[in-house]
Amino acid sequence: QGQLVESGGGLVQPGGSLRLSCTASEFSLDYFAVGWFRQAPGKEREVISCISETVGSIYYTASVEGRFTISRDNAKNTVYLQMNSLKPEDTGVYYCATDFEVFGKGCKDYSFQLTWGQGTQVTVSS
Repeated sequence: QGQLVESGGGLVQPGGSLRLSCTASEFSLDYFAVGWFRQAPGKEREVISCISETVGSIYYTASVEGRFTISRDNAKNTVYLQMNSLKPEDTGVYYCATDFEVFGKGCKDYSFQLTWGQGTQVTVSS
């Protein structure tokens, strides 16, 4: 069974940047939507961004729009989340997950129940 592995997390000062990677092994991400989720301390996990390339759907939650950018490199079987102007409230464990692409449906409405990574910690603190 395929796996997703997140990397790129770490400790960064407010205003700094990180780039998270979500790499799939043993399967191709080409025909799947990929979502990035964040679980902040004491809060529920939330979707912060997703991409469904075939459908032409990209989504950002309001709190990260304009600061985060999701992209994919199919040759590397990887989806990235570039995070700029980081704030302390961006702290949390970041996960990526996959779902089937559905025409006529934006990726923010996908269930992302197929495959999940183990998460990578992002801490924004001075």
